[in-house]
Amino acid sequence: MGLAVMAVHAHPDDEAIWTGGTLARYADEGARTAVVTCTWAEGTVRAGELERSLDILGAGKPRLLGYADARNPASASGRPRFVDVPLDEVVGRVVEHIRDFRPDVLLTYDGYGSYGHPDHIHAHRVTMAAVEAAGYDQLYPGTGDAWRARALYLSTVPRSVVAAQWEAVFGTPPQPGQSLPGLPDDQVTTHLDVAPWAERKWAAMHAHASEVERGASMTMITSLPEPARAQMLSNEWYRRLACTGPSETALS
Repeated sequence: MGLAVMAVHAHPDDEAIWTGGTLARYADEGARTAVVTCTWAEGTVRAGELERSLDILGAGKPRLLGYADARNPASASGRPRFVDVPLDEVVGRVVEHIRDFRPDVLLTYDGYGSYGHPDHIHAHRVTMAAVEAAGYDQLYPGTGDAWRARALYLSTVPRSVVAAQWEAVFGTPPQPGQSLPGLPDDQVTTHLDVAPWAERKWAAMHAHASEVERGASMTMITSLPEPARAQMLSNEWYRRLACTGPSETALS
């Protein structure tokens, strides 16, 4: 059986923005790929957009937890916000997906949630706990056989890249002491050149038409000067954390 890669993301569109090139690349290379999305409910516009994005990336059908976005209660009417759900409940649900899909590698955000969104930060915490818990048959009985992934990759951006893009967007470098997304360059362990899949990634991002119309992160991306946008689409960075098993299990 070939490599299996699963991503855990906070919202529809994050799978394309942060890991779209990785998912498309490994799907094309024969890996099984899947995405767990923590917020938005089935039947919503954004759930439908997620399905189209995953189809473009070759990442299977949506695996929606169906909780509400921290900043949009209408994302899952009548359901609690993802950040308010008891940790044990959410971890158990992600464990069930891990045990069902049995990934060698998991992808999620770095500890700052890539850029500080509370749902992203919470998705990081939940995934870290679920990756460990999934390996213990004593925990979450009834959710499948225990499974230990071999590595967890935290999606991030090197600070040097953030600083360069910051200046390209705002015309001035970041101020001294300013809080920035990403990690110091020496903490970024893995760089993937996904340029051959950049058009697929861009198409998957645009599958989220409601976000394109609303603005948000898509507006920032489309407003980037062409060199900065090309860099963002063609490169994905991670911090690798080994879980168990052979250290050679790696994205490269």
